[in-house]
Amino acid sequence: MEDKKLALLIDSDNISAKYIKDILGEVTKYGVVTYKRIYGDWTSTQAGKWKAVLLEYSISPVQQFQNTVGKNATDSAMIIDAMDILYTADVDGFCIVSSDSDFTRLAGRLREAGKEVIGMGESKTPRSFRAACTRFTNLELLEEGEEGATSVEIIVDDEAPKEIARESIENDIAAIIAENDDKARATLLSELGNRLVKKYSDFDVRTYGYSTLSRFVSEMDRFELTDHRGAVAVRLKEGEGLKKDIEQYLLSLIKEGGKSGVDLSILGSKVRREYDNFRVRDYGYSSFVSFVRGLPGVRVSNIRGGGCTVRLQDN
Repeated sequence: MEDKKLALLIDSDNISAKYIKDILGEVTKYGVVTYKRIYGDWTSTQAGKWKAVLLEYSISPVQQFQNTVGKNATDSAMIIDAMDILYTADVDGFCIVSSDSDFTRLAGRLREAGKEVIGMGESKTPRSFRAACTRFTNLELLEEGEEGATSVEIIVDDEAPKEIARESIENDIAAIIAENDDKARATLLSELGNRLVKKYSDFDVRTYGYSTLSRFVSEMDRFELTDHRGAVAVRLKEGEGLKKDIEQYLLSLIKEGGKSGVDLSILGSKVRREYDNFRVRDYGYSSFVSFVRGLPGVRVSNIRGGGCTVRLQDN
């Protein structure tokens, strides 16, 4: 399979030269870099550290004078070059290295043209630019990997995007597995990673202190890794015993309700208080009402106002 051809465009105005080795190491995971350009005002003393590494890493500097105070001419030059490359060059994707939200529309436009867009920036990078990329990587995480750190808090700005909640990731994984189970398909670890990145462009297990997706998933209580024809697959842990306990608990509550029945929302509140980790998706249901309807000898009736009453069929 041929490597993808990528154009690497770096905004020197808000990216430190200390990341250059990490940037080049990361981008080679996705393809071959055919364009390496960096934009800035090279007459400025602030560009000194970048000048020292340009020759070593064969990066072509693009001069952009700061003609007007307060206006970022570098951004405009990068955007114009990116569009020129899009229409005149044979590339499969772009790597835009910047922490600036001004490149959000550019990333979106490149994706509209069918190109992969890899974003890299510091943790302060706005959510808008992260979401516009096919995938986004925090540069601090790459630097941590070099130093062998396991987990470091890198977000210091209260307005910076926060990491995706671990619980949200767990729920997404459970939903993907349930979807594949319905189609009698195994959920491979590689598919899981791809699906998560498609939903969260900046999803990266290194954010949570892990070096591999397999370790990240295996340490979640709800999942286990298995071998599927020589590949690593993920499945929900067997929980039939717990399911029976939950079913018996619900049936006892419904029985107590007698002929009047029990409001569905009250049932849901009680079972979640009793079983902290109860999630209907873990048992192949999309909603709590579907789970309750699956109980033996139970009838669910709609009532005015959109609620539901649950009672035993004999009542």
